[in-house]
Amino acid sequence: MKLAPYIDHTLLKATATSADIRALCAEAREHSFYAVCVNPVFVPQAVAELEGSTVKVATVCGFPLGAVSSEQKAVEARLSVEAGAHEVDMVIHIGAALEGSWDSVEADVRAVRRAIPEHVLKVIIETCYLSDDQKRGATEAAVRGGADFVKTSTGFGTGGATPADVALMRDTIAGRAQIKAAGGVRTPADAHEMIAAGASRLGTSGGVALVSGEQSSEGY
Repeated sequence: MKLAPYIDHTLLKATATSADIRALCAEAREHSFYAVCVNPVFVPQAVAELEGSTVKVATVCGFPLGAVSSEQKAVEARLSVEAGAHEVDMVIHIGAALEGSWDSVEADVRAVRRAIPEHVLKVIIETCYLSDDQKRGATEAAVRGGADFVKTSTGFGTGGATPADVALMRDTIAGRAQIKAAGGVRTPADAHEMIAAGASRLGTSGGVALVSGEQSSEGY
């Protein structure tokens, strides 16, 4: 199985420079990754770097904590797609999920969905902080709110994706959305496990290593 079509080649570090984004986009072109995922400030550059290629530009909103208002997330998402982003990965209000406030989580997602109705919306539930019941509740709320994908992790929490979490999300979604596994996908074996469990997209900063059959040394 070729891994490149599954990969969102990711650079979300605070220390990223324009030269780093240029290199990221060049790698994405070379290996035909599905997308790059960059912070909003770099969306215009990534769009320009990838002009004429099939590689999509994804970005984030409410990242990495999810602890801003739904209105702020919606504006951030809208501005990013106006700058050329094809996809947005938003972070839910994690505190609301921990409280079981599923209507609040759904409303948070729906606000962003309404702001970018024609673009792919991935909803990060940050599984490392949630119990299995909370993971199910957050996944269900994200789908009800209009998520195209439910995503495991930011890569900035205390843990990343696991095959068990991907399978739990798959069973909860029941075909209504797709799953992105992110954080900790460091070897080809990891990637294949996530795909077998139900992921159709992989967020990783080690995409080049994965498609080369090597272990990534990258943190995300």
